[in-house]
Amino acid sequence: MPIFNDTKVAFADKTDAQLRKAYWMFKMIEQPALTSVGTSILNFTVHHNFPFVTGIVKNTLFEQFCGGETREESMKVVKQLFKRGVGSIFDYSIEGKEDEETFDAVCKEIKDIVRFSVGNPAIPFIVFKPTAFGRIDLYEAVGKNAELTTSQKEEWERVVRRFDEVCKLCHENDKKVMVDAEETWMQDAADHLCEEMMEKYNKEKPIVWNTIQMYRTGRLEYMESHLQRAREKNYFIGYKIVRGAYMEKERARAEQKGYADPIQPNKEATDRNYNAGIDFVMNHLDKVSAFFGTHNEISSELVMDKMKTKSLETGNPHVYFGQLYGMSDNITFALSDKGYNVAKYLPYGPVKDVVPYLTRRAQENTSVAGQTGRELGLLKKELERRKNSK
Repeated sequence: MPIFNDTKVAFADKTDAQLRKAYWMFKMIEQPALTSVGTSILNFTVHHNFPFVTGIVKNTLFEQFCGGETREESMKVVKQLFKRGVGSIFDYSIEGKEDEETFDAVCKEIKDIVRFSVGNPAIPFIVFKPTAFGRIDLYEAVGKNAELTTSQKEEWERVVRRFDEVCKLCHENDKKVMVDAEETWMQDAADHLCEEMMEKYNKEKPIVWNTIQMYRTGRLEYMESHLQRAREKNYFIGYKIVRGAYMEKERARAEQKGYADPIQPNKEATDRNYNAGIDFVMNHLDKVSAFFGTHNEISSELVMDKMKTKSLETGNPHVYFGQLYGMSDNITFALSDKGYNVAKYLPYGPVKDVVPYLTRRAQENTSVAGQTGRELGLLKKELERRKNSK
């Protein structure tokens, strides 16, 4: 993939010191045992307010994968990325809290992001996780059509209200909003809620976008049936297409509870399914728009090839690419240099509150075959190129 091998383009904004720090950080993440022990210690020490640990985290993992502790602090990164044609998607990365006060506070924060980003093309999407607005057990119960108690019904009504308030505000301000996907056992309820929001707010264009995890079985079939419903009810679809991030947890739960494994049997099957998702979107651009969230060079090139075959301009408004901040800069900046729509997920939040996200990110990097090795290879190549060019 020659277009994705230009490390001079990928790391143009990074100093030698930043590249060396990133190299050693990915080097540590590459070791599964070290990552497992390190993340456990990190969660414990930060949770118990060890101030020196917070400082270390902010200058290492946090600096690599997050924009800042606040939106205002993160704007330095947003502006730097946009100078090179890359958008930012603020991701308020508070995880692991399940009380109504937190759900309301996060909903308010997401609405503040909407207002903060109005009129700013550097922030093309809003994003939130379903479990930021409600308990995962409640989503599971609703998805299974279980009999809800009166208090559960009231609780679910609050979840729906939070979804609607954010989607309505985005519709009023012409901002696109993506709803992240999570574990399979809560996803049916989230899918249904996203469809309700699309039917309500996507009459003229895709404002609400759902996330489709292609490492799951049955997702292509879901998209096909959803397209039929969208045509019948006359609304547009927005999808974020990703591979997925909960594989070990999904397999373990399926085995424990004795139901069919919902994850593709291997990486090759996942890759085929992802590429089939690309075909599906590109064959239905009259109704479907997609944000291809991928760190895979082959998938990115496939989307580019499909666009070229269909004589689509690189900046076609129905096709976006995306990667996480701190990773796959070789893909992001190669795409932006060619004029494609591309954006980085940019997490932010207080260091202590973001640590669960950071440790999950470290563990995912360890488990995704080849991902950390690719990052290390690119960083090493650029450091050697700079050394030889002096």
